[in-house]
Amino acid sequence: MKNQKSNSACCPGHLPVVNRRGFLRNSSAGFGWLALAGLLGKQTSSQAATKQIKPHHAARVKNVIFCFMDGGPSHVDTFDPKPALKIHEGKPIGEGAVSKRSQSSAGRVWLGSPWKFQQRGESGLWVSDLFPHLASVADELCVVRSMVGELPLHGQQNLLLHTGRIIGQAPSMGAWVSYGLGTENKNLPAYVVLNNDWVPNGGLENFGSSFLPATHQATMVRAKGVPVDNIKPEDSRSLQRRKLALLAEQDAAFAKRASEASPIESAIANYETAFRMQTLVPEVSDISQETQHIQRAYGVDSKDVHQHYYATQALRARRLVEAGVRFVEITCPSFDSNNSPWDQHGLLKKNHEKNARITEQSVAALITDLKQRGLLDETLVVWAGEMGRTPHTPKVTPTCGRDHHVNGYSLFMAGGGFKGGVTYGETDEFGNSVIINPLTIHDIHATILHQLGINHEGLSFRHGGRDHRLTDVHGTVIKEILS
Repeated sequence: MKNQKSNSACCPGHLPVVNRRGFLRNSSAGFGWLALAGLLGKQTSSQAATKQIKPHHAARVKNVIFCFMDGGPSHVDTFDPKPALKIHEGKPIGEGAVSKRSQSSAGRVWLGSPWKFQQRGESGLWVSDLFPHLASVADELCVVRSMVGELPLHGQQNLLLHTGRIIGQAPSMGAWVSYGLGTENKNLPAYVVLNNDWVPNGGLENFGSSFLPATHQATMVRAKGVPVDNIKPEDSRSLQRRKLALLAEQDAAFAKRASEASPIESAIANYETAFRMQTLVPEVSDISQETQHIQRAYGVDSKDVHQHYYATQALRARRLVEAGVRFVEITCPSFDSNNSPWDQHGLLKKNHEKNARITEQSVAALITDLKQRGLLDETLVVWAGEMGRTPHTPKVTPTCGRDHHVNGYSLFMAGGGFKGGVTYGETDEFGNSVIINPLTIHDIHATILHQLGINHEGLSFRHGGRDHRLTDVHGTVIKEILS
């Protein structure tokens, strides 16, 4: 089930420029050489645009790295072993297993996992043979097996995962973190998306700031080619100053007539950041500075181009949090332009193995690298897709797959004050629905914010006549999984 991607965008290059206000509102993440206040010494408006709250309590975490497994990895093939599926494979699921929240009917049949599960590490955490590298860091993983979504649609579930709303039109989690805490490094943005040439269903709204000041939207860094467009100025410094002086003169007059100043202030703040980024972003993005040993550990030397680029982005993620970026998201590359990366309605074994080969070595290396550098305690790594996969299929064949499933699925956290080598929650014997400790993404959001020192009920922004939160009116901190 594939829904239409949104055309809305969080980055300037994706929106039409219709007038000066539109230009100022939407051009901030294109970077280039604009830095109005940065060059002209104007600080007041940018300070208003980047105002942040104070932490509500002592933070356990400084940074978050979100490894987004777009399309929905199968929970019963990764971290939630279900021997009953193999025993009953090919048998009809029956009316009792039918759910409106998944692609199901009584005539569908159970499908066992093509991979074996083993207990890993000292903790004995169950991990599938699909993930040999993640199995090696099992003692660092806190696996939640009881996630429950809302709709079995990629776009809606992606938006829910990122913004807490299935309809979008709300800031992403990274934008809320940026708004709440700002960046540790004034020369870098607080929120970066390491994109692998794939925009998930739901569109760039997954990474947007919505009604928050535009300075909190994601900065997009590409895997291929130049990481950020226009990051190096083409003009001489003197010509750059003359152009900016002309723009400043025009915009000062425009600002006096504008009915709303905040978009202009946000844009100016972004120009300031962009100006300062011209030196640091190329340096942080350059992984050639890393040893060959580290590059090989991440998989940068892979002959699979998708794995090479994912490994590059994972290594950049570590470099970015070291440099002070608060929230980094790594998207998945898609080897099939018609489907989300993990969306295997058919060819489950072949394509889940390909996705695992592309991503899991790099994620495991990231966790290991952070730990060896003493950064894992203060950095939270989150691994999650927007949904799981059905434990049943229309017919068991060598090329069959699994469909969309939100009744119960898995994700994991590593580091950041989460207990390692543990599981939380439980699905039934077939992995079809949650029976113990059901959680929603609001609970995960609340817990992540808690570790960052933010009370999710206290982080709000007034818009449209009411106060908005990432968790809306939902969310409970899951203290049982915190160390």
